[in-house]
Amino acid sequence: MTTTEGPVGGRGHVPWGTVLRNVALVVVVLVMIWLAFNVRLPSIAGIRADVDAAGAWGPIVFVLLYAVVATTPIPVTIMAVAGGMIFGVPLGTLLSLIGVVTGCLGGYGIARLLGESTVMRLLGSHAAVVEDRLAGGGFYAVCTLRLMPGIPYWPVNYGSGALGITARDFLVATVLASLPGQLSLVAVGAFMGSPDVPHGVVLGCSWALVIVLTVLAFRRWRGTRAQAPAEGEAAQDPGIAVGKA
Repeated sequence: MTTTEGPVGGRGHVPWGTVLRNVALVVVVLVMIWLAFNVRLPSIAGIRADVDAAGAWGPIVFVLLYAVVATTPIPVTIMAVAGGMIFGVPLGTLLSLIGVVTGCLGGYGIARLLGESTVMRLLGSHAAVVEDRLAGGGFYAVCTLRLMPGIPYWPVNYGSGALGITARDFLVATVLASLPGQLSLVAVGAFMGSPDVPHGVVLGCSWALVIVLTVLAFRRWRGTRAQAPAEGEAAQDPGIAVGKA
């Protein structure tokens, strides 16, 4: 007795997972290209006007706008600077941090859905740097990329989701490593709005903090990368293992 089975894994099998991911890649790329070329953030004065018009909802409007911007390749600098001019250093830093972390989590979640191969193509010129830093990494890898100058937020978000950084490591590292950068940008806005000595001190200290933390995070990340192969070799060498016991 013979049975006729469907073409599972055969020539007639349609790889729907691959098809859907490629369609998702095209959609995401098109949306990001459209945003990059057609969406222009309002000026700082425009952002202030929108926030003021929202009244008591102004801080929430600011956070939501910031989160949307942080999910896309649109630079977030103007949002943090505007936060400093509108809300001052303490509240501006808090609202900017909430907005940027929310947007980063959105990008991370999208990348988990798209998958590694799709996201690596999406990252384009950033793919090599992101993969080199994040592959096999974790908390310190995300911290290093967050603090490194010249690396936008969005490739780190998408790369972390695609390369298997745990949600916990990603969230904690994003909060801690984004805080100094957001503070430094908010301080720029506050100093622009009120160029006095206190704001100048905050500005100088915040940028010094960013530099110091960048160096420390990079050294710690490099140390963990160098330690991993050494531990692997030790596990494979019985003599070394006995010597450690």
